[in-house]
This record gives sequence, C-alpha cells and structure tokens, in this order.
Amino acid sequence: MAINWAQHRTQDHHITRAQEFLKQIVYGGNDGIVTTFAIVAGFAGASAENTAQIGALAVLVFGLANLFADGVSMGLGEFLSGRSQRDLYHTRRAMELQELSTDPDRERLELQQMLRERGLPGGDADQVADILMRNHDFAADLMMAYEFEMTDPRSTNPAGDGMSTFMAFITLGSIPLLPYIAGLDPARAFPISVAATFLALFGLGVLRWRVTGETALRCIGETVIVGGLCAFVAFGVGVLVGG
Repeated sequence: MAINWAQHRTQDHHITRAQEFLKQIVYGGNDGIVTTFAIVAGFAGASAENTAQIGALAVLVFGLANLFADGVSMGLGEFLSGRSQRDLYHTRRAMELQELSTDPDRERLELQQMLRERGLPGGDADQVADILMRNHDFAADLMMAYEFEMTDPRSTNPAGDGMSTFMAFITLGSIPLLPYIAGLDPARAFPISVAATFLALFGLGVLRWRVTGETALRCIGETVIVGGLCAFVAFGVGVLVGG
C-alpha cells in the first residue's frame, strides 16, 4: 500500500501546523512585537512632557499605521522570497537534469564523491551512483540537496507562508498597543505596554519551546533577550532624539 506522506507526517510523526509555520510565526511575531513597541518606546523616550503633548491618540495612530504597513510588507516579502527561491530551485534543477543527460560521466563522478563523503565505501558508492544514474529525476534531487545545498521547495506554500507571517505580525504586534487602544493615559499606558510587550515575547518563547522541544530556558530566554534588546534600543533612541 502506498504511503500518503502528508497523512504520515501528521498522524505518525505528529507534525502540527505550528511546526510547519514555526519560522513564519516566530519571525513575523517577534518583528511585529518589537517594531510596534519601537513606536511606543520612541514616543515615551522623547520625554514625559512631550509624550503628554503628543497624546495617546497619536501614539495609537502611528502605531497602527506602522503595524499594518509593516505587516503587509513582511507578508508580501515572505511570499515573494518564497516564490523566488522556488523559481531558482526549478531553474537550477533543470540545468542539473540537462547536465545528467549531456555529461553523464562527470555527473556520475560527482555522485560517487558525494556518497563517499557521506560514509559509503568506495565500491558501494560506485554501485549506488550507477543505479541513481538510471533515474535522472532522483539523481537531480540528490544533487540539489548535496551539491547546491538547496531544500526542495515543491511542498512549500509561499502564499501560506506570507499569510502566516502577516497574521503573526498583526496579532502579536498589536499587543504593545493594547493600553493605548483601551484609552489609558499615556503616563499609565507606557509601563503597561512594556509589561505586555515582555509577556508577548515570553509567550512567543513558550511557543518555540513547546513546538521545538528544546530547553525552555534557551527558547524563552533567547526570544525575550533579543526582543528586549531591540525595545531598549528604541527607547534609547527616543531619549537621545527627544531629550
């Protein structure tokens, strides 16, 4: 019976949607949190007096404008980069198929060396290379992985990746703005925004930990430290410019 690989991944290996889109969720979520908080921190760092004059409404307007503009930009950027990577893969693979047809002796030698470098004894490597040369499609896939070090993008979904990045950016990026959306006074809203930002980073770190299975300290610590450093820089720039 033929194996349904999509079903096999989800049922036998328990691959979840969060694992499939982890890169986009972490990338978009972290950037959304930090980028939006940079607006809030920049205004707050400009000085308490100036922040009061600007008002929570202005912070909210700038924050939301930045949130959606950057979210759309990142989502489309992820989509275009995925499409570009897929196009490049197909172009190089077509060239590899042509070389397998026009210069098989050279390609066989390359396959033999790749197999030896990965632990096959010389005789076995030669025999496997001869077998692979009978199936150019499979040989080309192997060459793409080991010669060009390119991952097969045929199972990827650039549109889905772009949408995941956009949704993560918008969802997590809105968290630093919640106190301002609630209409709190700027003097009260900023410290709550700081706390909300670090809670969002903490939550993103917990997601990394749960999905990857790595140590909690590493996943959460890296996420909070990297995001916190960016937030500190944003606040510092506000102090320097507005102080």
